[in-house]
Amino acid sequence: MATHSTKVLIIGSGAAGLTAAIYAARANLKPILVAGLQPGGQLTITTDVENFPGFPEGVQGPELMDRMQAQAERVGTEVIYDIITEVDFSKRPFRCVGDSGDEYVAETVIISTGASARWLDLPSETEFRGFGVSACATCDAFFFRGKDVAIVGGGNTAVEEAIFLTNHANSVTLIHRRNSLRAERVMQDHLFANPKIKVVWDSVVDQVIGSETPKSVTGVRIKNVATGETRELPVSGLFVAIGHTPNTELFKGVLDTDDEGYLVTRPGSTTTNIPGVFAAGDVQDRIFRQAVTAAGSGCMAAIEADRFLVDHGASV
Repeated sequence: MATHSTKVLIIGSGAAGLTAAIYAARANLKPILVAGLQPGGQLTITTDVENFPGFPEGVQGPELMDRMQAQAERVGTEVIYDIITEVDFSKRPFRCVGDSGDEYVAETVIISTGASARWLDLPSETEFRGFGVSACATCDAFFFRGKDVAIVGGGNTAVEEAIFLTNHANSVTLIHRRNSLRAERVMQDHLFANPKIKVVWDSVVDQVIGSETPKSVTGVRIKNVATGETRELPVSGLFVAIGHTPNTELFKGVLDTDDEGYLVTRPGSTTTNIPGVFAAGDVQDRIFRQAVTAAGSGCMAAIEADRFLVDHGASV
């Protein structure tokens, strides 16, 4: 077991964490980034990324994250493959413990542990994830231009994404397990007024149907929860919009969270309720959840950490 000391400890290695690392390293802060349970974050399970600036032909999610990490390491970031399991933010320097048993001592901490999409937990869903099954309409709607798609959910996110999908898809079928939506009334009005959207009530998806060559979704099997009756719906894509879970379990009772568990940061800032601890990316963003916004907030966190260190005489 070893002790690692740094001015800036970054927990999480997605777009937010790696961008924070790049900026912190360029400020000569010699950051340490602990990669976490899923090195590279959610983009490592994304195939084509066509909305990240600088890649006119698109880029594979894993390749984008590999490039970000290589850039962070080139400018001076130390990346350690470990998982933080304990934090002590009661006083500075802050102390964190990894699953390896190693201790991390830091003057500032940037939390970028992200959020995990909730899935239906179907084997067929897992099989076709990235091949027609997605949890982000904003990210992937473009790939379904002129096609028929389905979306599962009943809250604000599902309704927003169903409406957004109509900008690209030929038709959108929203599947909801109840006979009424939880979304705000004004959003429901927009949904029901859209001629491209059809709602299937009291139903769940119990199987994703697809082909292997090429690997793609061709339909979903829908089950009526009241009658048990099943039927197949031919679609080219399935979007799962039943929410996200921020990866904040480690910080509960330590840092302020909102009613959904996202870390609370000051408006226009990445600062948390503990001075010297910052949060960036999907762990504190319940609205946008995009790679580019995560990267932007990672930049903000690094700049704010640098300013904090200067103000507290710990920047050199």
